[in-house]
Amino acid sequence: MTQAPLPPELARMRGTDGVVQRVRLAAYAWCEQGGAVLLTRISVNGPGGGLWTLPGGGLDFGEDPVDGVVREVAEETGLDAVIGELLGVRSAVLEPAETISGHRVQTVGLLYRGRITGGELRNEADGSSDLAAWVPAAELEALPKIDLLRWALELVRGE
Repeated sequence: MTQAPLPPELARMRGTDGVVQRVRLAAYAWCEQGGAVLLTRISVNGPGGGLWTLPGGGLDFGEDPVDGVVREVAEETGLDAVIGELLGVRSAVLEPAETISGHRVQTVGLLYRGRITGGELRNEADGSSDLAAWVPAAELEALPKIDLLRWALELVRGE
């Protein structure tokens, strides 16, 4: 199958190996309550299916990161969050086999401390996650998780 030529603005985004390269900015929330951390499980329909992560995700163009993480927490968990301090910034490169698009993606993730103020915990319907849960902190290490959650655990624990 022959690929259609890319528009000029995307053609400039190709690496030396011909793979489209792009940057994805995302924001995530670390919310703790009663000795548990709010997590979401990635839907089995995509890369990383069945692994646990923090609520959050890609920002819309022009969206403030704090507004984006509040939106993502609500979409993925049904809960309302107030966002506090920026805990850290993480950059990682995902290879084409690790992405839905087949592109090489540099992900830049902003991790904020969040506090839940209301709402009803529920699972995301037809989204990138299929389960939302408060997971006891003592069980976090044993969970199957993505690198972002591993990084967040180290950051929050001061390791």
